[in-house]
Amino acid sequence: MYLNDVKNVLIDVLNLGPAGEALTAESPLLGSLPELDSMAVVTLLGALEERFGIAVDDDDISASTFETLGSLAKFVEEKAA
Repeated sequence: MYLNDVKNVLIDVLNLGPAGEALTAESPLLGSLPELDSMAVVTLLGALEERFGIAVDDDDISASTFETLGSLAKFVEEKAA
């Protein structure tokens, strides 16, 4: 359920356009998407907090959170639970 919603937020925040539609749960994010720099991570987290009504603390996030689209969607799902 969360995968497509998180993907849409990612596409919007990073302005990926049609190329973003090809992302799957296994798609690597951090280090693979040049658009996903440190400032984009902050913006993305803010957008996810707003979209899903979650609060993300600095201690909650790690590189593994942004390893793949699937890991990011799982993180959001766990925070929303």
